[in-house]
Amino acid sequence: MSNIKPFIPQNSNPIQEKFINYLMQRGKKGVARKIFKDMLKIMSDRGAKNPEKTFEIALANIKPTLEVRPKRIAGAVYQIPLEVTPRRQQMLAFRWILNSAKAKKGKPMAECLAGEMMEASEGIGNAIKKKEESHKMAAANKAFAHFARY
Repeated sequence: MSNIKPFIPQNSNPIQEKFINYLMQRGKKGVARKIFKDMLKIMSDRGAKNPEKTFEIALANIKPTLEVRPKRIAGAVYQIPLEVTPRRQQMLAFRWILNSAKAKKGKPMAECLAGEMMEASEGIGNAIKKKEESHKMAAANKAFAHFARY
């Protein structure tokens, strides 16, 4: 095994790097880093005292704890509520925030992301709605939770 370590800028952390990787399209990591940096700058211009902390708070607010997974039992398909693993929580949070930012047309991606992050840190926005929808589905199908062990 090689001792090569990935390049991580000094002012970045692993969660930010992972988000940049999700943001990246067609291998253009430099473009993704610029969008992320611009997003943090826009967030600070809009009143966030610490944009990195606001970013982390937004992701924590978006992460789901429960989701439903379809399971076929005796010919019928049930929606079974299950707890979400931490890795999947992070993946879903990234996916939801990026999809809601991409849905906003007519503005640069950095502005859309900054707006979504600010809203998510306050507990509002499309990504938060997606999380609440997931939790409502899990609560509605709580009666089928006993099928999770099969």
